[in-house]
Amino acid sequence: MKLNPTGSSGGGLGADSDGEKIGLRSFHLSSLFHSQQHHSAFELVANTMLASLGLSFRSGSAFSNNAGLIASSCCRWSSTATAFTTQRQTWMNPGRTKALTSRQKISHRTKILEDTKKQAEGRILEKFQHRDWRAGDLYSPHDLSPSEMRKWQKRWSPTTDAFDALNINPLDHYKNFSLMSEYVTTMGRIKARRLTGLRPVNQRKIAKAIRRSIALGLMPSVHRHPELLAIEARSRFGATGGGFELDISVSMSLTNAHIWAASPSTARGQPTQLSSDAKGERLAYASNKSIFLRSLDDPAVAKQYTEHKTQTTVARFSPSGFYVASGDASGTVRVWDCVGDGLTKGEYPIVSGRINDIAWDGDSQRIIAVGDGKQRYGHCFTWDSGNSVGEIYGHTQTINSVSIRQQRPLRAAAAGDDKTLVFYHGAPFKFNTGIRDKHVNYIYGVAFSPDGSHLVSVGGDRRIWLYDGKTGEAKGQIGEGEHKGSIFGVSWSRDSKKFVTASADKTVKIWDVEAGKATQTWTFGDDKVVSPLDQQVGVVWPPGRSDGLLVSLSLSGDLNYLVEGTPQPRQVLQGHQKSITALTRVNSGEGAETLWTGSFEGRVCSWDFASGTAETIDGDQHTGYISGLATTQEGKGRIYSVGWDDALRSADAGAKTYTGNSAKLSAQPKSIATSSETVLVAHSEGIDIYQDGQKSGSAKVPADVTTIAAQGTTAAVGSEDSTVRIGTVTSSTFTPSIEFKASRNPISALAFSPDSSLLAVGDSRGKIYVFNSKDGKLVTDRWSCHTARVTSIAWNSKGTHAVSGALDTSIFVWSLAKPGDWIQAANAHKEGVHGVSWIEDESKIASAGADAAVKIWKVEGLA
Repeated sequence: MKLNPTGSSGGGLGADSDGEKIGLRSFHLSSLFHSQQHHSAFELVANTMLASLGLSFRSGSAFSNNAGLIASSCCRWSSTATAFTTQRQTWMNPGRTKALTSRQKISHRTKILEDTKKQAEGRILEKFQHRDWRAGDLYSPHDLSPSEMRKWQKRWSPTTDAFDALNINPLDHYKNFSLMSEYVTTMGRIKARRLTGLRPVNQRKIAKAIRRSIALGLMPSVHRHPELLAIEARSRFGATGGGFELDISVSMSLTNAHIWAASPSTARGQPTQLSSDAKGERLAYASNKSIFLRSLDDPAVAKQYTEHKTQTTVARFSPSGFYVASGDASGTVRVWDCVGDGLTKGEYPIVSGRINDIAWDGDSQRIIAVGDGKQRYGHCFTWDSGNSVGEIYGHTQTINSVSIRQQRPLRAAAAGDDKTLVFYHGAPFKFNTGIRDKHVNYIYGVAFSPDGSHLVSVGGDRRIWLYDGKTGEAKGQIGEGEHKGSIFGVSWSRDSKKFVTASADKTVKIWDVEAGKATQTWTFGDDKVVSPLDQQVGVVWPPGRSDGLLVSLSLSGDLNYLVEGTPQPRQVLQGHQKSITALTRVNSGEGAETLWTGSFEGRVCSWDFASGTAETIDGDQHTGYISGLATTQEGKGRIYSVGWDDALRSADAGAKTYTGNSAKLSAQPKSIATSSETVLVAHSEGIDIYQDGQKSGSAKVPADVTTIAAQGTTAAVGSEDSTVRIGTVTSSTFTPSIEFKASRNPISALAFSPDSSLLAVGDSRGKIYVFNSKDGKLVTDRWSCHTARVTSIAWNSKGTHAVSGALDTSIFVWSLAKPGDWIQAANAHKEGVHGVSWIEDESKIASAGADAAVKIWKVEGLA
């Protein structure tokens, strides 16, 4: 047989007897099936197709005998032919039988058509399935009906922008993976705006926050966060589920249990404002860059607000008790929620200088903030929108105090350094009158009585003036000559019949309005000793209380609880006003445990764990920065402290007083450590050794010393050149035995494990390394989550875990057995953590930092 690709001259299938020339252009099925030239119509088609491709084969070959089979698989119209599906043909070559059999199975066109039909039917059904079904959903047949599906057809997007409702910036929460995960699909894609309901601005911000979180490694990029997946799995299956064991290990956790608040910040010759809520349960005041809300009945219960960027100056509760307005030295007022999580509701720039005072109206809607400025000295606005509701005019110098009458018609009064009291009518508040001849010195305080009938003003001229609360007309002066110093604060009782004043003459006086006389006086400090720290610079009479409690503030930061009718303070709350720079724990021989802290102003305090209150150590204190605290077991416990006054002082832990033994140091101290009863003081040139408060020896170190640690007779010294030297300590010298390069950065913290076999080394870049103290070999270098200088490291008693604090404001708890397992308390202390310690059988951690507060953290899940 010969095939001619060109075919015959006519159309269709043609063949002649001589050459059997065949051409395929168009043909009829009937002529094809009745052809007598070939044994099969399918073979004829195959031959024709190969001829059109320029191919030929010999008759009788295996390919020729099976050409019909190949043609049938290539022709759409033959896919359902009965003769083909039932006929079984084989290759002439036995070696290719297996390949042809598999090719037959694949080429079933019937099966392909059926599958395609089913897929098409499924796609048609999917068009009506608008509901997003999830694994585990229960449904009835009626749920698949068109009427039910139409209910799910329209997809509703959220109608409220969540970030606008909460008044938060998405970019500030990029570390909160739980929040970020709400706007990410299960495959890691950022959800579209039609699903999030956010405004375009917030949609861009949340997208930027998510990308930032992914870039920092806080969130995975292709699936949900593993912790969220574990929580969902735990809630779905519990310990076991689905017939299999669910292996979810309980992770370590670190949660804040208590905040032992700092003392209010004070300045000599300047009033400090105190505020109480309407129920008389909480006290609000400013301290450093934070605002503290402190329980009056349980001072250990406190809340801290840390969103201010500069030194805070004043905080005032709203009459409703739900919000607090606070100001800072930059002239910014922030309004925030004091009942919930402390979310900021509004931030408003008021003046170009310091905010001195803030007042709310009786509706908890309007705020007047005053202070030091250039263009203006105060402003009146609504707390929720910041819209102006009046102007504070009539002053030419700094305004020190402002007050708003709580009843209608609304009135306001402001006074300051220009010795003028200005009366305003509102709302909106407008200038009404200015009273310039009553005070001859700075006016430090003004206050309307709770019933709105009276207005009182006090100042640096020691005068007290009363005015009509509605008209502003002066009624008269009372108590002339009673106070011997400037009057810094004034506050009314809830019955509007009395008010209390605080003065620089170290007295607090209660005044009867009708009698115009003082009914009770408290005097602070020793009359024989002139101490400005006893000056009273603030006072508040909490409303809503029936016990007659009022609180005054000393220049030292002490909060004095005074009860009307009792001659002595019921309680005095002490603490630190400036950054806490050192922390240590003391175990007395009787099993009692106390915490000791030292601060920037040279104050050392002892903290009681049960009450959460501090007691300042009596005696000759340091005059400046305290750079270290260390303890020994002498007697009931001895505390040694070193400060930048170049002095070493000791205090009795039981008596809580300095012993009087003070030693002059040879240089400014960097750190302190104790070995048995030997005290080691590190300075830039080396180490000084002291016993019983007297210098007994010294040791030179080749590089500048940065820190020191000791355990038993072993001591370690860290240097500026990243070198650590470990050796033996005696009463007169330090002999190094091991020296190694611990890091690429200067050493900032050292800590021995309880058995002194391990040494934890922290550097100025946030890295922590653990070395074997016997040979200096590295044990682990995976404790590297801090991003700033490590300031403190402490081991637990078993030597299995360590806690560290750094200037990155974070606290980390590390595991020695599993270096990759750690827990973090982020933003533990504003502007840095300066000390950490294990307390209460190591179930809790105490920390202190630049915010002058001590915080207690509960630790769970330690293996």
